[in-house]
Amino acid sequence: MPKLAVIILTKNEEENIGEAIESAAFAEEVLVIDSGSTDRTQEIAEKHGAKFIVHPMGDEGFAGQRNFALLHTDADWVFYLDADERITSAAARDIYHAIHSTPVAAYRIKRINIVFGQPMKYGEHAPDWCVRLFPRESVQWEGVVHETPQTQLPIKAIAHFLHHYTYSDWEKYFEKFNQYTSLMAKRMLKKGKRASFGDILVHPFFAFVRFYFLRLGFMDGKQGLIFALNHYFYTMIKYVKLYYAQREGR
Repeated sequence: MPKLAVIILTKNEEENIGEAIESAAFAEEVLVIDSGSTDRTQEIAEKHGAKFIVHPMGDEGFAGQRNFALLHTDADWVFYLDADERITSAAARDIYHAIHSTPVAAYRIKRINIVFGQPMKYGEHAPDWCVRLFPRESVQWEGVVHETPQTQLPIKAIAHFLHHYTYSDWEKYFEKFNQYTSLMAKRMLKKGKRASFGDILVHPFFAFVRFYFLRLGFMDGKQGLIFALNHYFYTMIKYVKLYYAQREGR
């Protein structure tokens, strides 16, 4: 019988980790890779029966963490779950059937993004698809942030979905905002991309137009406007960080 491990990356996720693990209770193993929590994440994860490993995040970023996890399980299949996501019972049944199916494939799953309690239908937080289920030996990850899986297998779709509780606390939102803009600037610099002062002005404008108008963010009401504006500033700040990093020769 194939064995499934659910892999969760964490850092200071005491508010989320318990429910995430509970939603993955159908798996034979839950493996938590933690990049240096200072709260009760480890205590709660181990209380819920997860295997907990501390591994500082290196230059390879989130992809490095995901690849590291593959070295610490002998499961036949792996499913990657974020701490702020929940596997619905219907999706759990789909996953079980997928790992027992032939021919072998990788699987993508839809996420319903819930922002401050509101399921989002449009704009930046519209439902999205992500490839998360793989035979363990068939995947490697690339990318410091917004990492992507590399696999030679055909990709099929799981019928049901995850709930993704993206933000419920503004302090954590801006903590991730700072972390992700820094990682994105670092990735762009590493790839040889350069930013002019014009980029700082122009790219945010088009980012806002794309999410608020072209992707119908205005249909999500006040929440849609707030997060389209936040995406404007997210885009601006990553280019600001890139601009000053290149000037300093980093």
